[in-house]
Amino acid sequence: MPESMIAALLREPHVIRAAGSYTVPLSGLSTLTGIDYQQFVGLSGPFHFIEGGPFQGKFDVMVDRWYSETNHKGVGDTVNALNKDWHICGVVEPGKLSRMFVPLATLQDVLASPGKVSQAFVKLDSPANTFAVIAALKAELPEYKIYSMEELVSQFSIENVPGLKAFIYVIMGLSIVIGFLVVSLTMYTTVLERTREIGILKALGASPGDIMGLLVRETLVLAAAGWVAGILLSFVANWAINHFVRASLHSVIAAEWWWKVAVIAVVASLLGALYPGMRAARQDAIEALSYE
Repeated sequence: MPESMIAALLREPHVIRAAGSYTVPLSGLSTLTGIDYQQFVGLSGPFHFIEGGPFQGKFDVMVDRWYSETNHKGVGDTVNALNKDWHICGVVEPGKLSRMFVPLATLQDVLASPGKVSQAFVKLDSPANTFAVIAALKAELPEYKIYSMEELVSQFSIENVPGLKAFIYVIMGLSIVIGFLVVSLTMYTTVLERTREIGILKALGASPGDIMGLLVRETLVLAAAGWVAGILLSFVANWAINHFVRASLHSVIAAEWWWKVAVIAVVASLLGALYPGMRAARQDAIEALSYE
């Protein structure tokens, strides 16, 4: 959109601040954002600098603390983005729209997009006027998507991130298949190794249901142990992600998924134990006792 739209937005009733930015994807989830420093600070409040300060040169870049820690970069270091070397002028606290900020005019020149921004933010005199201003802007600018901040934040969900929901379902499917195979092989081996024991139990009067129940209980113990181990390992993975790569990817423990994972573990385990259990239950006691 044209950068000149910022001035037009400021003329709207109830709009007290407006700022444009230009966001460019780099790799993975990383982005580079161009801002007019004074304009952006006027809208969102000042940056909190850990070291260094605002832009001084054309190819200066401000990075947040997470980016600095993950990439081991500080004030005075150089980072390469968009085939350009950018000099870090300041390290700021995270939470301000992006991990990396560069002068808007410089980014426009690098991308050959003079006078263009990718989004505009407006600040109103009162939150109560939000929907009225949105309605007025949609009537004047029908070709643009206009959201309140709450609506914008709600877009960042599993339903709206491309490929994320499919990725989760694929991982769940692989977990069930692998769990089924591992438990099936484990229980099949157990039945083979305990053939004589099963024969003795049947000779003592154990019914096929007793044999099946014995293996099912062992399977449930195996599933519970795997479930607990998986949760503990998820805490380890969560720490590693947030410690080493949190500038690119942030991880949160979702405790509401624990019961779903428990169901998956139990179902996969029981399916895996079904054939070995039926085989053990059908074994002839005499043949089992003579098994070497």
